[in-house]
Amino acid sequence: MKHRRLNALCLSAALLLCAATTQAQMMPPEDMAGQKSAMSHKEMGHGMSQMMQGHGPIGVMGRHLLPKGKFMLGYRYGHMEMNGLRLGTTDITADQATTFPNRFAGMPGMPPTLRVIPLDMSMDMHMFSAMYGLSDTVTLMAMLPYIEKDMTAITYQGPVGTTVLGTSKRNSEGIGDVRLGATMGLLTKGPHKLNLTMGLSLPTGSITERGQMLSPMNMRPTRRLAYAMQLGSGTFDLMPALTYQTTKGAFSYGAQLRGTVRLGTNDEGYALGDEAAVTAWASYKAAPWVSLSGRIEASRVDHISGMDRNIMMAGPGSDPLSYGGDRVTVFAGADFSPQRGALKGHKIGLELGVPIYQDLNGPMLKTDWMLGLAWRKSY
Repeated sequence: MKHRRLNALCLSAALLLCAATTQAQMMPPEDMAGQKSAMSHKEMGHGMSQMMQGHGPIGVMGRHLLPKGKFMLGYRYGHMEMNGLRLGTTDITADQATTFPNRFAGMPGMPPTLRVIPLDMSMDMHMFSAMYGLSDTVTLMAMLPYIEKDMTAITYQGPVGTTVLGTSKRNSEGIGDVRLGATMGLLTKGPHKLNLTMGLSLPTGSITERGQMLSPMNMRPTRRLAYAMQLGSGTFDLMPALTYQTTKGAFSYGAQLRGTVRLGTNDEGYALGDEAAVTAWASYKAAPWVSLSGRIEASRVDHISGMDRNIMMAGPGSDPLSYGGDRVTVFAGADFSPQRGALKGHKIGLELGVPIYQDLNGPMLKTDWMLGLAWRKSY
């Protein structure tokens, strides 16, 4: 826990120092002397409005600043499909997974090998968001997610072997972890933009979801669901991001470095793995009302530290070490800004992602594809 907090404080301090240094370097001499800048508030507001309308992938948060006093409401829908098992970079079958040792072997009623194996999982997230321009260089944001998860698992009969007993389905749904944050413009003049986002995730999502499952002894007890089926992290999580973008004619380019740092251990005795990701994109404004984008993202997620003593089954989903890994995902997207009619002033975007590389701790389910849809409206 001490190491996590130290890492979080160091990361926050480094990013804030970067912000202060960059702003000082970019501030005109007359501003540093306390005099008025040559740029009027109206011109700056116009520049921020232009930046807010900059095109790019909807899957990258923290790209936009709002003019002072402006609101933006948004809704995002995300869907992810996972199917099949992978250990490292190798696909394995459910039958092969039954040869892996059960972490809880030797405990009462626990078989020596894995007997309840996940086959597939889907997740739907509905994210409601609000943004407010506190100033022309600082935008506040709040996000409320509603999450739905479904999983199918196959159960093998008895303590060993590959005799299939049957399958079972589990689901969980509810409010996830609320996110609060602020995006600050470090570079806001000229074609090059640099934003710092500091976010905080609040532990509002449930980590005690329960469901009925089929056991190797052909019973259907109701137990606490695996970590992947819970709705939140149970911890306060620091979520920093540094975003760069530039525009040249009809083209826009950018990159973002972001992370998630778990601040301590939750009430059930564990912490989800820290996360780090870097993404780069290019976007082309094909017409005033549509832009097309492509991006690539590399991410790393640590395994879970600690353990929930109420999550114990003869399956990989109950093992904290069977989580996390490295992924590289490519995305293609489009963003629409209708110029007339009932949807004028609205922005509607979509993005489809497909992993091209997955090196997973496990065995665990691999990701097949993901889809994002977004609606935004400024006031």
